[in-house]
Amino acid sequence: MWKIEFLPEAVSDLSRIDKAVRAQVIKGINKVAKNPVAKFKGGYGEPLRNQKGRNLSGLYKIKYRGIGIRVVYALEEKNGIMTIVIVGARADDEVYDEAYRRRIKHDM
Repeated sequence: MWKIEFLPEAVSDLSRIDKAVRAQVIKGINKVAKNPVAKFKGGYGEPLRNQKGRNLSGLYKIKYRGIGIRVVYALEEKNGIMTIVIVGARADDEVYDEAYRRRIKHDM
């Protein structure tokens, strides 16, 4: 299992989510942390790419279809660390815009 870390903003994101939904999100993160690499490498990860002027290549997402939540994370494969960048609603790709801003802010 990979070590899970959260950006400070992602901790705040998670705290703003309803407790029942938060439990589902945490359960999903823990499941993906067992093998967070890309699906084409046999893992759970859904790779992101450059889209709409945002360079998200190298980041991955977890989709929670029933609740409309997205989790974007980065992998530090050398050290086995999965860093949660953002937890949020997909609403008009806002979560991906914010993931891009956080990537730049934290030099990821």
